Formats: sequence, C-alpha cells, structure tokens
Amino acid sequence: MNEKELLKIWKEEEEKPFSGWDFSYLNGKMEIEPLPWSYKARARELMKGCSSLLDMGTGGGELLLEMKEVWPKKVTVTEDYPPNVKLASERLQPLGVKVFDCTLSTNRLMPFKDNEFDLILNCHSGINPMETGRILAPRGFFFTQQVHGLSTYDLTAFFNEIPPYPEATPEFYIPRLHEAGINIRDFKEWSGKITFTDIGALVYYLKAIPWVVPGFSVTSHLQYLLKLERQVKEGKPLSFTARRYLIEACKKFD
Repeated sequence: MNEKELLKIWKEEEEKPFSGWDFSYLNGKMEIEPLPWSYKARARELMKGCSSLLDMGTGGGELLLEMKEVWPKKVTVTEDYPPNVKLASERLQPLGVKVFDCTLSTNRLMPFKDNEFDLILNCHSGINPMETGRILAPRGFFFTQQVHGLSTYDLTAFFNEIPPYPEATPEFYIPRLHEAGINIRDFKEWSGKITFTDIGALVYYLKAIPWVVPGFSVTSHLQYLLKLERQVKEGKPLSFTARRYLIEACKKFD
C-alpha cells in the first residue's frame, strides 16, 4: 500500500466520531492487558452503603449507567467537555441526576457544599485534593482510578512530545489527600501493555485522547505514522507501556 492510500485510510480513522467515553469502536483493534482489580466492582460495593454520590468527570455517563441498580437516592456528576456535558445531561437528567459543567484540576474549586457527599468516585479525571476533602462528608469514601502521568510515555516520546501531566502520580496526590484529612485505605499500582492491531486504530485512539500526543493530527504527524508503519511491516508490534493506579480513602472523623 502506497503513502497516498495509507493517508486516505488514516484520515478516515481520524474523522470517525467519538463521544462520551466509549471505545467500543476499538474492540478487537486495541488490547490492554487486564488490570489486577475491578474499579467498577468496588465502586458498586461502596455505592450500596452511601446516600449521596458524586461522580467526577462522568464522560457521557457510560460507566455510571452500568451501575444504575445500586445508585443512592442523591446522584450528582461533573463533566467539562462540551459534547459530553450535553450527552450526560440527555442521559442522566431524566433519571434525576444533577449534571454540573465543572472543570476538574488540582487547583480549581467545585460548586458544592462542605461535607455534601458521602461517596466520591473519580475514574481518570482531575483531582483537587483539598476540595475533595472539603465536600466529602466525615467517614465518607473517596475512590479513584487514575492514568499515571507517565503512562504511554514511550508512545508520546515516539512522536517527539513530552507527557503533558507528568505530575499526575500517586506520589503527588497521596500526601495532598492526607493533608486534606483523607486517610488512604488501599493503594495499588499496575503497569502493562496497550497494543493496537494497526496504525488506523492508533490514529483513532490519539484523536479520542488528545493529551497523549498534544496537537496530534494525521497531517502534522505523518512522518511518525509512516515510520510506525515501516516498523509494523518489519514485524514489530504496536505495543506501548500503560500505567494505572487505584486509591481508596476515607475522610477522618473529628
């Protein structure tokens, strides 16, 4: 296949729609080695014992909807990506969920009352430890799964970029959660491989998660894609290093 034909295929992958946090299009095209834990299973257990829940960075509400049968009476979510805010609102508001357009980061405030939630979930979204401690009720739980700031560092480096959030590590967050009055009950780390079947699948992934290679596009990064294509023809797998970590914590009771 010549460069012109490859470019056409990759541009088609780049232009495919992506919404919420739904990677089903990559089923059979992308494989991540299994994590040694189940975020969803533990989140469901914690939900059964709570009365008020905040899901931080809910995306389009996909994961939350999978746990609908154990929702507490009060469910609130945040999201800041405009297409996902719209999607989450359409899906969740008819079910009585409050949807807040709220950006999450290490220093932004959140529009919630002190001690408002007895369970806060966060799957791959930003964390402000002090704000999390403020809005979490005493004896309430904070449960998060995070992408390590150096996850897929080798993929980012291949495109001559640097990881945009290298500080997003347990070494950064855990001491700050302690300072916010949140005690760590469980902590796990994992490192494994994420593998793509072809360059087109990788293109789709990089457009869906734009911070892996900042400013990525097929046109601007074509030389790197062609280099990867040559490596694939030589029999080298499209495999990169993925890293995740899990924190379960509980707010101190004074």
